[in-house]
Amino acid sequence: MAEGMSVKHLLYFTPGTWGRVAMDPFSQLILLISVVSFCTFQWLFHSVSPWVSSRISPGFLKLTLKQKIEWNSRTVSTLHALLVGLFCLYILFFDEAVNQDPVWGDPTLVKINVSITTGYLISDLLLIFYYWRAIGDKFFVIHHLAALYAYYYVLGQGMLPYFANFRLLAEFSTPCVNQRWFFEVLGYPKASKPNMANGVLMALVFFLVRIAVMPVYYSRMCSVYGTEAFYKVSFGGRSAWIFSSICLDIMNVMWMHKIARGCYKVLRSSRKSKPESQENGKTD
Repeated sequence: MAEGMSVKHLLYFTPGTWGRVAMDPFSQLILLISVVSFCTFQWLFHSVSPWVSSRISPGFLKLTLKQKIEWNSRTVSTLHALLVGLFCLYILFFDEAVNQDPVWGDPTLVKINVSITTGYLISDLLLIFYYWRAIGDKFFVIHHLAALYAYYYVLGQGMLPYFANFRLLAEFSTPCVNQRWFFEVLGYPKASKPNMANGVLMALVFFLVRIAVMPVYYSRMCSVYGTEAFYKVSFGGRSAWIFSSICLDIMNVMWMHKIARGCYKVLRSSRKSKPESQENGKTD
């Protein structure tokens, strides 16, 4: 019996079995990138952002502790958005494999980009829970968890690389949203030129990366719907993909409506204030 067990033991640990049990080198690399991303964004939040901000913006030192926590969180958010957004553009323009097969194309670069975002999301979730009184927000918790659930299918199964990467275009609107908060906490008037310029840019960029791209996104979705590649995606993957896309874009339309109204009000009020300031500034 002991000999029989030994034979089974040897058969179980054959090279082929090890290949199925152990992680392949690229999966190990993706895991390493996620861990490095997590550690890097933690370092940026705790060390780099406070040190740089205190030297670039004197107003940072006058903020309350809660405001400094949110400041550092938004600074890291902006850096992540720029990094991932630029990588996303590169993939959209130059990754032929993903563009030719949006469902099962080679997801190598997309996985790297998504793994960076995964590390950031986990880092941000940890900060949200730890500093809940300062930056706690149920909406962001739900958003981060939903994104991580969707990224599981990309990182774990390599499916839908084009659509996962396309969604990261939305990150380009993040810097302007954060900058709006920076101006507000530093005491810039809403009608000030920097605030107005940022507001117009925020509305324009938000429209371009979240609203104007919808026809492109859904036309690609319709082009693969019902194909053999589409049905190779698990039911859970298809449901998460379609349902999350529709829900997210409904929210995007609602946010765009609010941003456009706010931008219009600020521009309208600034136009009304100009004649008054000119009249009051006249000298006899």
